[in-house]
Amino acid sequence: MRNFLLVFFLLIININFSFSASSGSNENSNQKTNYEKAVSLIKAAKKYEKKGKVEKAEKRYQKAQKLLMKANKKKPKNADTLNYLGFTTRKLGNFEQGEKYYLQGLDINPNHIGINEYLGELYVVTNRLDLAKDRLKVLEGCNCEEFNELKAVIDGSKKSKY
Repeated sequence: MRNFLLVFFLLIININFSFSASSGSNENSNQKTNYEKAVSLIKAAKKYEKKGKVEKAEKRYQKAQKLLMKANKKKPKNADTLNYLGFTTRKLGNFEQGEKYYLQGLDINPNHIGINEYLGELYVVTNRLDLAKDRLKVLEGCNCEEFNELKAVIDGSKKSKY
């Protein structure tokens, strides 16, 4: 009887351990998605850019862009992903492709705040001020910092690197 209880006890401990290991936090749920990793890299790149550390910023933009390409392939037609694809591509100097990503995102969500701001900035840098002002009109009623950021770039009080 004593051996039976010992085996029974060990079996219950094993079942509880297995259950808690598998039903607790899944390893995959703790991992960031490619999109989330890319956003973190973009935030870091922006900080480096502000400090004038252009090479470090570009490396992060490149890594972010690769992750965003994977995210876009896995879940196409996501305006947020296309926004950051446009952003990283523009920051890396490819305005034409960056614009394509932004426009794809606007096809999905014409009022996307980030895309309208960043596309407007691209238009300023590529000397298409009328198109930049069109993006500003879309942001007019949003009561958001993106409106103010784009307005400052259009007015020339804030310079955009790209």
